[in-house]
Amino acid sequence: MPLPAALSGPQYLREGLRLMLSPGLRLFVILPLTINLVVFVGLFTLAIHQFGGWVDTLMPSLPSALQFLEYLIWPLFVLLVLVIVYFTFNLVATIIASPFNGFLAEKVEVVARGRDDFPPFSWAELFAMVPRTFGREMRKLRYFLPRALGLLILSFIPVVNLVAAPLWILFSVWMMAVQYIDYPADNNKLGWNEMMTWLRERRWRSLGFGGSVYLVLLIPFVNVLMMPAAVAGATLFWVREGGQGNIRLDR
Repeated sequence: MPLPAALSGPQYLREGLRLMLSPGLRLFVILPLTINLVVFVGLFTLAIHQFGGWVDTLMPSLPSALQFLEYLIWPLFVLLVLVIVYFTFNLVATIIASPFNGFLAEKVEVVARGRDDFPPFSWAELFAMVPRTFGREMRKLRYFLPRALGLLILSFIPVVNLVAAPLWILFSVWMMAVQYIDYPADNNKLGWNEMMTWLRERRWRSLGFGGSVYLVLLIPFVNVLMMPAAVAGATLFWVREGGQGNIRLDR
């Protein structure tokens, strides 16, 4: 029996990990993997030293009569800081690694669309993708920042801030789908608005895929390995869910 829409997304992440480890694609994975590792170590070290202060800054000051509630809401704000730290790491790492991720997505699509041999590595082709992929990352930032700012403002409003953490999580899951499925969409020259429409038409599958990526990327060190797997999984999602194919198979 076919899986429900929301449960079919995670299978693409599993298949992406398997494909990423295949000998023919390992070379395309090493570069983004190395960049992600360097960024992760730097931000993880910073987070360890600053985490407690960030939680204290975001926690609301409660009247003495309500101090007992502090133990109940403290985990929510720990979760909120984790989400913010996670998003910061993901944002920095993906902007830096975006040309390599786009390059990997292109090669995975060539394989996923039926080419028997693995495509060759080309530095010239990789560098040619840099301006376009950076431009697309800036477009993602324009989508992300206003919404993230609105959620951050909610985090400082008493009572209302209790819903900030769940909203952050839902937004994070959606952004994972947007972030990674955009690579094959951009490679196939699909405009931003058209790509967002494509995702919304597959909302539950997109959220299922984004949720699985979100969960594995929360795991320290595992997330470094899983970022390229998410790129590969998103490309398989694109191909099998009916995304247009303009990638040349003869490259």
